[in-house]
Amino acid sequence: MILNQTAAIIAAPVFMFCMGIGIVFSRHNQYNILIKKGVELLLLGYFVNIGSQILPNVLDNMLNMSNTPITILPLFKVDILIFAGIAFILIGILKRFNISKEKMLILAIIFSIIGSFVCFVDFNNIFLNYFFGYFIGTILHQCTAFPLFNWFIFPVAGIFYGSYFIRVKDKSQFFKLWPVFLIIPLIFILCNLSPSPAGSISDNARAYFITTLDAIVCIILIHGLLGFCWNISKFLPDILINGFTMLSKHVTGIYVAQWYFIPLFMTFIEYFYKGFVFTDSSITLISIFILVISTLAALLYSKYKPTK
Repeated sequence: MILNQTAAIIAAPVFMFCMGIGIVFSRHNQYNILIKKGVELLLLGYFVNIGSQILPNVLDNMLNMSNTPITILPLFKVDILIFAGIAFILIGILKRFNISKEKMLILAIIFSIIGSFVCFVDFNNIFLNYFFGYFIGTILHQCTAFPLFNWFIFPVAGIFYGSYFIRVKDKSQFFKLWPVFLIIPLIFILCNLSPSPAGSISDNARAYFITTLDAIVCIILIHGLLGFCWNISKFLPDILINGFTMLSKHVTGIYVAQWYFIPLFMTFIEYFYKGFVFTDSSITLISIFILVISTLAALLYSKYKPTK
């Protein structure tokens, strides 16, 4: 249970950190392309919110499982793709004005410190909560999950890290101490030495408004995870490497598809099998099935999507 929650805590920081590394390694990282990509991710985030936030409520009402009023406000909740879009746009703007990665990192740390203290804010106005939720932690889950100030540090740290990593010739030497970078942060998290992410093992809410200290712990842990992956990749067969490469290439499409399949399956299961108890094994099987069909959907879309 604790290990599952710890994995959930680190998943978003890893994704965002690697997003920053990807910007460095991409040949298309000019400021205008980053801004355009950010707008696309922002719109895609709203599309995901239709599936994850609005569709379940619509289905529940259609099947008479709920009479909660249908509202479009959850469309504007800040989830991870919306955050990614805003981050890309901001990074593009900063690059437009030739802001160095060092100054960008300082700005991200300042954002993080502000976000650490300015969180769980309620403006007593739903529209203000949604608007400011793009930047700081307003009412959790209802309005925002990944406010810019708390999470911008990860893609920027990824840019800083990637700018150095791309020049490293001896990767094995670079990752030499990966076990230390992996074990010490894990001990920190598991021993609940900090309100978040360690504290989120007992209080998941706090992980979404991550503090600066915990962000640093996560970044250290990410280096350890990257070192672990780098070393284990040497022993994996090509078929597994190719499989992971394929999943990585289509990760955005898979993510979008799953947020339409998940509410559909969960709602229909609850409707047709009233009183069904979700056990660890049943959730695992359902998750594998959804992963498979989401991957197939992403592959089909990639194959038949309109060319620009």
